[in-house]
Amino acid sequence: MTHLPVREQSARPVELKTSKKLHGLDHLRAFAIGFVFLFHYFILSNGQPGWLPEIAEFGWTGVDLFFVLSGFLISSQLFDTIKQGHEISFSHFFLKRFFRIIPAYLVTVGLYFCFPFFREKEALPPLWKFLTFTQNFGLNLKDYGTFSHAWSLCVEEHFYLVLPATLVLYQSINRFTNSGWLLLALFALGFGARLYSFNILYAPHIGHDNSWLYWYKYIYYPTYNRLDGLLVGVFLAGIYTFRPTLWHRVSKQGNLLLVGGIGLLILAYWLCKDQQTLIASVFGFPLLSVGYGFVVAGAVSPSSFMYRWESTLSTSIATLSFAIYLTHKVIIKVTHRLLEGVNWDSNVVLLVCVITSLLAAFLLNRLVEKPFLRLRHRVVHD
Repeated sequence: MTHLPVREQSARPVELKTSKKLHGLDHLRAFAIGFVFLFHYFILSNGQPGWLPEIAEFGWTGVDLFFVLSGFLISSQLFDTIKQGHEISFSHFFLKRFFRIIPAYLVTVGLYFCFPFFREKEALPPLWKFLTFTQNFGLNLKDYGTFSHAWSLCVEEHFYLVLPATLVLYQSINRFTNSGWLLLALFALGFGARLYSFNILYAPHIGHDNSWLYWYKYIYYPTYNRLDGLLVGVFLAGIYTFRPTLWHRVSKQGNLLLVGGIGLLILAYWLCKDQQTLIASVFGFPLLSVGYGFVVAGAVSPSSFMYRWESTLSTSIATLSFAIYLTHKVIIKVTHRLLEGVNWDSNVVLLVCVITSLLAAFLLNRLVEKPFLRLRHRVVHD
């Protein structure tokens, strides 16, 4: 849905076409948006309550989980079309994405630009950057940090543009079976892009005032440095869709996949304690993505407890996750402003912010998201 972040951190509640609902993905979406929420609450509340920093310190990675989920879900839909022998329809794909994302996003952008009270910071980037989804390039977090977490949605929108076009190209030249090499090449290029960004763009600013701003600007936000999670999701979807025998063997170890993923995430936590080092900047993102990839693989494995565990709470939060992602920072800030002068315990204030954020997300979902999804069904017949 940052700084998410995530997209900050970003997840869309998309359902994989399957006869069995994948409850594990609902759990992960709920976890990811909760992680992102706590991270941003940590920033906006100056680290209160006192126990929050220990939990929120790694919360920025919730966006990486969202990227893996998006890569898996979106590519699974496209791969399913290919597997059935159909051509990918750009109009069908983009209309579905439009009705799912753009209405709620534009309403949120409108609130930010029309009502200054609904801002967590003073200044916004130019409107055209939000409308063209280019806000994540050259973002000055200090001077234009309002609605900064929309950067992760920019990354996903770029992914939505490139993925179907790439698949259509591979279909047209009949080289789809070799497309896995492209994934590996793009994954490897990510290391090179971040190495260049660190040594050439960021390093000259190390030691200067506000050097952290340049790290976010040149390394954290740009799309070309954040493709790892999406590529891991695409890789998982490829195995899930086109290698059923391999997937059947792997999915028998669902809980082991979850444990392995958590182990990699613990390693990534220590690697990324100081995000702005060369090792963390170049190798931290792919390690996080692979770790979350193992977790996602475990969540969709019938042998794992996450696959079998049904939770109305997880499903409800997952349904609201996009609306929470869009609005949570402004609602946290507004709630804090309304509670100024009220001598409440910091834990109570956090609880109130959770409630107000859920209510705002519920209203956005019911008044904007759901009506446009119904319209999408009539227009696209999905």
